[in-house]
Amino acid sequence: MNHLPIEHCGQVLWLLPDKAIYWPARRVLLVADVHIGKAASYRALHQPVPRGTTETTLGRLDALLVAHDCEQLIILGDFLHARTARAPATLAKLHDWRARHEKLQIVLIRGNHDRNAGDPPASLNIEVIDEPWVLAPFALQHEPQPHATHPVLAGHVHPVFVLRGKARQRLRLPCFLFDEQVSLLPAFGEFTGGWEITPTRASRAYLAGAGRIWPL
Repeated sequence: MNHLPIEHCGQVLWLLPDKAIYWPARRVLLVADVHIGKAASYRALHQPVPRGTTETTLGRLDALLVAHDCEQLIILGDFLHARTARAPATLAKLHDWRARHEKLQIVLIRGNHDRNAGDPPASLNIEVIDEPWVLAPFALQHEPQPHATHPVLAGHVHPVFVLRGKARQRLRLPCFLFDEQVSLLPAFGEFTGGWEITPTRASRAYLAGAGRIWPL
């Protein structure tokens, strides 16, 4: 089994090793912090960064959408990294990807990078809304702030957990963090950093690595 089903707020959610959540009851795939065009933005500042990250990120999305019965893709903010992501070559890759999933409904909840980059072109047929978006029983957001009436699923902070060995080994792994009020998805994008989290007794953390989900 390449996913870990968990129960959260009365719903069964599948945690996927590729840093996404599949919500089978709604046939929804949830991702956060895709950051399309981030590497290109860094190259524009003359910083050496890897190439091909946009193709890799979109290819991973392709694989998830093929593997799961999805009617809707919901992006919890930061789809485009910056205005430089609107370069013709990047937009051409996005349009090719969208054409492969033309019947899929896509909803983007604006994040801080989306506000700077601007909404995706209308030709990509992505519905863009401000947070919070209540999709019962959850409030879907980019910012990990509590909602007055609903438990939150959010992104923004790119959570990671650091495993430490007795010989000073360190392994940073992206993770999901679930809490009664605010739960976090890891960053989906291929070229993203991470913020180290420390789970509390009231929270549950799940690490994504080696093609599996590992409960902490």
